[in-house]
Amino acid sequence: MSKLLAGKVAVITGAAQGLGAAFALALAEEGAAVVVGDLASTADTCAAVAAVGGQARGVQLDVLEARSVQNMMAAAIESFGRLDILVNNAAISGTLQLKPLLEVSSEEWDRVMAVNVRGAFECIKAAVPLMKAAGYGKIINLSSGTAIKGSVGLPHYVASKGAIISLTRAAAREFGADGIRVNALAPGLTMSEAMKENPSWSGDVVANNIASRALKRQAVPDDLLGTLIFLASPMSDFMTGQTLSVDGGSVMN
Repeated sequence: MSKLLAGKVAVITGAAQGLGAAFALALAEEGAAVVVGDLASTADTCAAVAAVGGQARGVQLDVLEARSVQNMMAAAIESFGRLDILVNNAAISGTLQLKPLLEVSSEEWDRVMAVNVRGAFECIKAAVPLMKAAGYGKIINLSSGTAIKGSVGLPHYVASKGAIISLTRAAAREFGADGIRVNALAPGLTMSEAMKENPSWSGDVVANNIASRALKRQAVPDDLLGTLIFLASPMSDFMTGQTLSVDGGSVMN
């Protein structure tokens, strides 16, 4: 059986661990060659891709540095000859501590907004010319169910993920004529490594989140992979500007 992403090339940001690493492996298992970037080493992600017979190249990436972002996109062309899919996953999330809005410093606000929003903007800006030249592309931005339903204790994170939804719509309008589809994936609280290690995401916080879902269990990275592949593949070619919530029915659009 032909793989859905055979011959495609994907760039995934924030791919050293957690959701980004899971995304890279899932795309590779469907046949895509992947370029994985992060501030931390992506060696483990590349090894996991190689273990399933996939192709991967790891690069060091700072999404706030335009040259670093451009170098990542260039690596896709140099190694694999094209760029079809961009997954904007890099964000400050799992390390954040829950706190009231009045206790969030201006510096912390600015850092979260810069990485989570401008980082995605920088990656889109660098990827779109390559996709335009090919007349086709898929951009998948990571938002969050918190941006739709609201959430206490993470005002900067919630605001940043709301901005991602709006950026997705703006980019979808602008680049549709170029054959570029731009959609957002909005997970609920997903227990990645970083979340499991953060004491803010335990006990009643997790239990209350599960209680808000129609499907009452924890979410794990594997729960997001089917939707990711759908958005990356030709199956969603007539879909753009949309935000898909994957959270067990906590958010119902």
